[in-house]
Amino acid sequence: MVKWVEGTGFEEDVVVSTRVRLARNLKNYRFPQKMNLEESERLTQTVLNVMKDLPNNMNYKFTRINNLTPLERVVFIEKHLISPGLIQKPDYGSFLLRNDENITIMINEEDHLRIQVLLPGLNFEKGWKIGNDMDDFLESSLDFAFHEDFGYLTACPTNVGTGLRASVMVHLPSLSITGYIKNLINGLNKIGITVRGLYGEGTEAIGDLFQISNQMTLGEGEEQIIRKLKNVIYQILDKERDVRNSLLEKRKNEMEDKVFRSLGVLKYSRNMTSKEAMRLLSNVRLGVEMGIIDDIGLKEITKFMIEVQPGSIQKNTDKELTQEERNIVRANFIRERI
Repeated sequence: MVKWVEGTGFEEDVVVSTRVRLARNLKNYRFPQKMNLEESERLTQTVLNVMKDLPNNMNYKFTRINNLTPLERVVFIEKHLISPGLIQKPDYGSFLLRNDENITIMINEEDHLRIQVLLPGLNFEKGWKIGNDMDDFLESSLDFAFHEDFGYLTACPTNVGTGLRASVMVHLPSLSITGYIKNLINGLNKIGITVRGLYGEGTEAIGDLFQISNQMTLGEGEEQIIRKLKNVIYQILDKERDVRNSLLEKRKNEMEDKVFRSLGVLKYSRNMTSKEAMRLLSNVRLGVEMGIIDDIGLKEITKFMIEVQPGSIQKNTDKELTQEERNIVRANFIRERI
């Protein structure tokens, strides 16, 4: 079950989710890459002791990475609740997850703390408020590493300053179909905006899903960073919608054929890889966005895109599967659900 998808957001025909992440480190502790196991445990307990004073702290569940099976770790990543970096040192990493899955506090990832807020649709203001409130609460009891000139100090120099990474997951099939996506990515890079794949840095953009985030964290305030990114996102939304409308007007038969062929394969296939499933679901989502299909919801497709991933497919069967077995189970799962 993917809880964070259930909330309400804006511009959901293009924006799948909004993420606000704050990187923080404690004074008098070495960065996670340099600390030993004893230091990491002491820091973890320090954070947990502070969280006990949080109102409604029972709404948070604490999990150690080394208490999760390899499969369970992958599922948390596929649901975008933790980062791939958190599981690299399982004896060190842990996280606190709120019941509604909207906020995760990762401990001993690249930085001592990564406060992540995840919301459906375009939701920068709400995401920033939730993250900032948690940051204020933690900072009232924890001594964060802060420099008067540079701001918050982080393990990676690119995060120094605000420590803020704001991002959105956007579905851009029309720009991909027409080839505009390459020019868009090049243009965004020139103005300090980063485009990444499905699971962040170093990952592939699958199913026409792209993460777009700020690149600079130093020299600008948090609100300024979010405002700049939001303005860029709206320009991308307008472009995607304009091209979508043009495709529907000038290439309607081709688009309908693409959408219904994809839906047919999803309905009747007996063997399907996760990449193929993502490509086909992307086409079906485009059909919903264009109004070609009206009996499938966008949130349902978002859940599908998470649930067809390798870890989630195996989790649903409660056993590890070979790739061929996963492909068969995935096809069965999609046929039953769609």
